[in-house]
Amino acid sequence: MNAAILVSILMTVAAAATPLLLAALGELVVEKSGVLNLGVEGMMLIGAVTAFAVSVTTGSPALGAIASMVTAAAASGIFAALTLGLASNQVATGLALTIFGTGISALAGAPYVGITTTRLGPIFPDALADDPYWRLIFGHSPLVYIALLMTLAVWWFLKHSRSGLILRAVGESDDAAHSIGYPVLKVRALAILFGGAMAGLAGSFYSLVVTPMWAERLTAGRGWIAIALVVFASWRPGRLAAGAYLFGAVITLELQAKAAGLSALAPEFMSSLPYLATIAVLVMISAGRRSIKNAAPACLGKPFRASA
Repeated sequence: MNAAILVSILMTVAAAATPLLLAALGELVVEKSGVLNLGVEGMMLIGAVTAFAVSVTTGSPALGAIASMVTAAAASGIFAALTLGLASNQVATGLALTIFGTGISALAGAPYVGITTTRLGPIFPDALADDPYWRLIFGHSPLVYIALLMTLAVWWFLKHSRSGLILRAVGESDDAAHSIGYPVLKVRALAILFGGAMAGLAGSFYSLVVTPMWAERLTAGRGWIAIALVVFASWRPGRLAAGAYLFGAVITLELQAKAAGLSALAPEFMSSLPYLATIAVLVMISAGRRSIKNAAPACLGKPFRASA
């Protein structure tokens, strides 16, 4: 295998892994605060359609990416209001958010079907990407670098910052955190908004980088893979990045099989591999329930009611 082909494969893997990593990082912070939000897929779709619409309207993909974070965060604000303010069931509300996001994105995106927009391309000069190995470093979309930087930022935030310690305390023992004066609901609301913004940014990657056009259900269920990745990584950002790139490699197997001429394998089977891998991961997680339970935030999914 020559250098150009190897670099092309690695760049394809990075492109497939980046939206998973962005969405999963947001969900990791949300779950660390003690909240389970299953609406990642819906927020990604809202972010994807917003990014595309704003990019087409303004001619600026960067502005579209920013707008995707705002609208997806607003959608997550609805989830926060229902689960934190009205103590609704987190699982049911998250599923409702996914259904809402799927429907509203299809409705809002209908006028943009068949239209293309400017791709959110590399930020470095083209001359740096002439050599295959340099292209592996400098030839990516800015969102690839943002995802890696956010991995480091989330790791540092949770492990070394006072705010991260408070968030972890809220997720481990909300009553104890409340008793010493920490605003549990405020911390969780901010975590939910951050998770929504990250999911929206992940969605924008599909409509601005992968395929700079709009189609219904563009994210193809990747939000569910992002949720599974959080558990797979035991709520650790470093493992999350490794898991995202592993799943990115699985996602690209279909393209690599076609390039290698493996026509004997049904394309439907190859397309299903990421989801089969997700099921396999969940089965392994279920087999090691005790270790997963020890790693999970103690208050995950439990509603908080402040006592007097």
